[in-house]
Order: sequence, then C-alpha cells, then structure tokens
Amino acid sequence: MVSNPVHGLPFLPGTSFTDSTKTAFHRSQTLGYRNGYAVARRPTAAVGGDRLQVNQLSQADLDELASQVSLLTYGQPKQAPPPDFIPAHVAFDKKVLKFDAYFQEDVPMSTEEHYRIRQVNIYYYLEDDSMSVVEPVVENSGIPQGKLIKRQRLAKNDRGDHYHWKDLNRGINITIYGKTFRIVECDRFTQVFLESQGIELNPPETMALDPYIELRKQPLRKYVTPSDFDQLKQFLAFDKQVLRFYAIWDDTDSMFGECRNYIIHYYLMDDTIEIREVHEQNDGRDPFPLLMNRQRMPKVLMENSKTFPQCVLEISDQEVLEWYTAKDFIVGKPLTILGRTFFIYDCDPFTRKYYEEKFGISDLPRIDISKKEPLPVKQELPPYNGFGLVEDSAQNCFALIPKPPKKDIMKMLMNDNKVLRYLASLESPIPEDKDRRFVFSYFLATDMISIFEPPVRNSGIIGGKYLGRTKVVKPQSSAENPIYYGPGDFYIGAVIEVFSHRFIIHDIDDYALKYMESNAAQYSPEALASIQNHIRKREAPAPELENKQAEVDPGVQELEALIDTIQKQLKDLPRRDSICEAFQIYDKEASGYVDKEVFFKTCGSLNIPVDDSLIKELIRMCFHGEDKVNYYNFVRAFSD
Repeated sequence: MVSNPVHGLPFLPGTSFTDSTKTAFHRSQTLGYRNGYAVARRPTAAVGGDRLQVNQLSQADLDELASQVSLLTYGQPKQAPPPDFIPAHVAFDKKVLKFDAYFQEDVPMSTEEHYRIRQVNIYYYLEDDSMSVVEPVVENSGIPQGKLIKRQRLAKNDRGDHYHWKDLNRGINITIYGKTFRIVECDRFTQVFLESQGIELNPPETMALDPYIELRKQPLRKYVTPSDFDQLKQFLAFDKQVLRFYAIWDDTDSMFGECRNYIIHYYLMDDTIEIREVHEQNDGRDPFPLLMNRQRMPKVLMENSKTFPQCVLEISDQEVLEWYTAKDFIVGKPLTILGRTFFIYDCDPFTRKYYEEKFGISDLPRIDISKKEPLPVKQELPPYNGFGLVEDSAQNCFALIPKPPKKDIMKMLMNDNKVLRYLASLESPIPEDKDRRFVFSYFLATDMISIFEPPVRNSGIIGGKYLGRTKVVKPQSSAENPIYYGPGDFYIGAVIEVFSHRFIIHDIDDYALKYMESNAAQYSPEALASIQNHIRKREAPAPELENKQAEVDPGVQELEALIDTIQKQLKDLPRRDSICEAFQIYDKEASGYVDKEVFFKTCGSLNIPVDDSLIKELIRMCFHGEDKVNYYNFVRAFSD
C-alpha cells in the first residue's frame, strides 16, 4: 500500500512512501443484518483501515455536492439562446378545422314543403383565422350549391369582433350574415386540436334531415276511386270502336303563336279522349306523338272543386258534375279541353255513320280551313330627301347594310372612255350670263353629265368645273320615278334644265355627230333635223360670216393658218381620233385642258415630233396659262 502522508504533495514517483506499519489490507464490511433484515451500510474505512471522509457527510451534503459537480468541473453554464420565431402562416400552414353544420331555409311558395334543411361544411383556416362555408353539391337538386361564403374573416358582432377558433364548438349556433348555422360534429383533427388547447367539446349531435327529401324516399301511394259504372258491359259493346275528329288549335293571337292541326280520338269503350299531334316533314318540331294522353275529361266541375288539388289527386265522380261524351264533339263547333280551344272541321266515315245512327245527324259538314295567301304587299319607298341619287338612297330600304346599286357592266365595258361633248349657253335674264359658254360632257358608260366653263380673260367670271359628274333628272319626272337625261335629249337647239338652270345646245363635236349617225334610232326626228340643218350651215357658211372674217381675232387666224400648214407639210402623223382618246383618258371632267406634264408624256407615247418647229409653235399657241394645254386646238392639226 503506497500512501502519501504529506498533505499537498502530488501523487508522483519520489513523493509517495509506503507505510510499513500497516498489516491489514481487507475491505470494510458493508453488509449486515438489522432486526432480521439484510441491510447495506456505507463503509467508514478504506482498504488498509484509512478513514473515508466522504462517508462522513450527511445525505443533504451529498446531494448538494452531487448537484455542484458540473459547476465545479466546467464552470458556470451559459444561458441557451431563445428558440427561433415561427410565424403563424408557417406554423399553421394547411391546418384547417372542419365542422359539420346545417341551416334552415324557408320555402314560402310551395304547398309541399314549408322549410328546407341544407347541410354545409364550415372550414376554419388556422393560418389567418379566416372561414368559409361550403354546401356539398347534390345532383339535380335545382338549388345553386357549392361555396356559399368564400374564404374571409367573418364578423361575430356589430363591434367589429371576428370569429375565432375558441368560439367554435359542437352543439352551438353561430350567425353568419343573418343565417344561423347549427354545428353538430367535427372531424378527428379538429377534435384533437381543440382538446389540446384546453377546450372541452360538447357531445356530437345528429345531423338534421330535410323533410321533403325523406318524403320523396317513401313509395308512392296509389289511389283507386270506387265506381258503380258497369265498365265490362261498355267494353264488350264498344270494344275497338273509336271516333276520329280532325281539329285545329288557332293560337295566332298570342306572341309567336300559330295554327296547328290535331287528331282527337274518342274511345267509346270507356269514354276516354286522346289528342294526337299531326307532324309534317321538316316542321322543326320534336316528334312527340301525343299532346294529351288517353283519359277521361271533366266538362263541368262542382263549385267547391276549384281548390281541389288536381295535380296531386285524381278527380272522382263526386267532384265532377258532367263528363265529356260523344255528343259534345260536333263538326263545325269549338271545344275547350285543358284550356285549349279546338275547332273540329272534319271527321272520318265511321264517325259520320255513328252520329247518323246514334244521334240522327246525317249532314256533318266538311269545313275548309285552308287560308288564302294574302296579297303581296307592295314595298313603298319613303319620299326622296334630296341627298345623292335616288338609287343610292333606296338601297337603305332594301337591306340593313346597304349595298351600292347594281351597275350595267356590259354597258360600262362597251362605252368606256366614250364621251359626247356639246357647246351650250346659259338662258338667263342677267346680261353678264349671255356671253358665257359651257361644254357639256355626256359619259355613255354611266349616263352621267359634267359641265365645264372655259375661262375667259377679263370676263369677271371664274371658269372651270361648273358641275361634277352626276345624273341629271328631267324636270317633268317625279322623285319616286326619276327619268334621267339620255343621249337622245342632246341635239342642236335642245333646252337642258340642270338643277333649275336652263341651257341651250348650240354645237356638238365630231365624235357626237358620228355617234348620232350610227345610233339614229335613239334620236327623235326633231333632233335629226336639227343636226342636218347644222351640217348644212357648216358646209355653206353665211355671207355675214365672210364679211366678218376680217374682224376675227388675229391670233385665231394665225392658229388656223398654222394648222393648215401642219396638215400639208407633216403627213406621217397619228390620227386625230387616237390622239383625242389618249388625252380624254386624263381629262376626266371633259374640260378640254390637261396638265403640261401629262401633255408631253402623251405626245411621247404617241411618237408626236414635239421637237419640230411647227409643232413647237402649235404647242405654244395652245398653252392656257402656265400649266394647262388646250388639246382641242392641238388635235385639229391632225387628219382624220
């Protein structure tokens, strides 16, 4: 046994010594008996007889020392950090409390039920304390079902408080938006959650049932009305004997009503009536063969039977004073069945024979019910309002979306770019208008007229377009049936009235003369005679004109001399008609003038030698202003 008698020295080699006086090295006795029971005791001496100081302490000291072991070893413990904060929408995410409830709804407009029980599910969402009310959808219920109240926080009272999960329990009533819901049960999760929060749940209740649904589950009761009528005798006497009547139901007085045909069968064996529909091919109706099933029809009811529930119970002989019989069906008389008035217009041969033998009626008529087709209504157009052409205004009466009037395409193709030109003067009492001249252009493709007034220098009147292209109505025609001016109305001496202005025709161009020669049938004898006189005067000029040649404007004489010179010297030039038609394409208003650029472009396309000195001089004399060229005088220099 090595011991260290010197207190405070470390137990290391060289600092510990053996006690040679010790001879006993046994362990102390720790087991013994007390009052006959084996007990254990703490040792007071160690091996070798050394005293144990630890066993000299009391139990309280030992317990205190044991609790301070960690402090003595590791020092004062550090305080643990607080737990992390978890928001409610994370802690209670997808955690929903479900309650089964119902509410009672009044049914005031029904005799079969006075109230209705509607079962719902109330959901409480713990993450944001919102609620929703959902009614399970029942097929063919006829009631809008599904989500009755969408998810939201629901007010509990007028002070602004909202429902909390602490306010929900089984066996209580809650009021939401004026409706009182009775909570009867909850699911297992809801029960565990509420009990964990210290809420004592009420016992569950039975879900209330709807009385009308329970009534529908019961089997239908059959009512058999006793009768003392001998049906067997009637069946044996009139078996397979049926009266057939042809009738119509005229419902044309009501909206969308019509006149429909029916066949009425009267069965003599049991006095029942059947009404069948008459279907026609492609009539657009569903193929239901029967309008009324075979049954007996009451004719006169008792006074107190007006409130009798006919739609529920059968009408017996006690409620009916008189039934419909065969004598009530007469051809040519109306008959009211179930609120519909049928007019019988014919019957079959068996029915005629039966009425003759039974009732002595032998002259049942056949009434013609075919309706005569009404006369076609003539469409009358409203009076002309004066805007645009009559044909354009009339299109608004033919269709909801008006379309332009149809045009004669063949006429437009055959007469394209064909224009008849006339020289006219204005018939006016104003002295300034007597010397004004106008060029009428009649377009054969569209029968339209345009008027152009050639500008005259120092006249005080601005020339140019006087009237755009339009159809002109004759003064004798009416606004409903307008008659427009045609080619036959234009001749020498004719008076043309255009919108209350009267014009007198004095001259026509060569193309118009050729047109009149080729279409003489369109003109009156008076028109042809005027043209013949005009041609004679042109070929044989009057002496007065010869005397006045000296007084003609020198510029005109110079132009005429230049034209004669060009016609004699320049032979290989295009023809006058082709040149005139080329300029008329650009002269839409038939004014006789075209732009300078268009003039030279057209001359280049026709290979006209504009660089020739004579042609240059002719172009200079045909200039009208700076930008316009009078092509009427220009084309005169070319041969026909």
